[in-house]
Amino acid sequence: MTAADRPVDGRPRCPWGASTPEYAAYHDDEWGVPLHGEAALFERLSLEAFQSGLSWLIILRKRPSFRKAFAGFVPAEVAEFDGHDVERLLTDSGIVRNRAKIEATIRNARAVRGLDRPLDELLWTFAPKPGAHPCPATAADVPAVTAESTLMAKELKRRGFAFVGPTTCYALMQATGMVDDHIATCWRAGDPAAR
Repeated sequence: MTAADRPVDGRPRCPWGASTPEYAAYHDDEWGVPLHGEAALFERLSLEAFQSGLSWLIILRKRPSFRKAFAGFVPAEVAEFDGHDVERLLTDSGIVRNRAKIEATIRNARAVRGLDRPLDELLWTFAPKPGAHPCPATAADVPAVTAESTLMAKELKRRGFAFVGPTTCYALMQATGMVDDHIATCWRAGDPAAR
């Protein structure tokens, strides 16, 4: 374990979770903790799509602005956004100003509105059974894609979602506690309170 894996408080963390104070807080309080609720999951799905090709730290730092710009990620509200909202968002320096990702977020909100089951229920059907996905030994053992994330991506695309490839879906699964990818030496690995 390196000094970077053990911040000031002495807790061993996943290497990325020890690199900045923002990452440490996100790692310790949110990442890998089971998340439920339509707006909460829609926010994470949207932010994972915005992160594609960027550092997650950028997204974390812009998160309050994203929440304000996208009506708290309430899908019913975002689904009503129109071309004027797209133009408004493209001028908002508080968020990532990428037309394709903005339009995908609106499209995804409309897809949520059209679901025949709650978003929460749909997403969690792809979570592996408890114990089926052991904590990785090292960061190098963390996959970028799994069979479950590939199936999730395929189903979301079938239902009209965009910017939801298998890698984005796996990042969503990690972030929302569908899988526990804290490395084995991390203080959060296998944390039963987080499950």
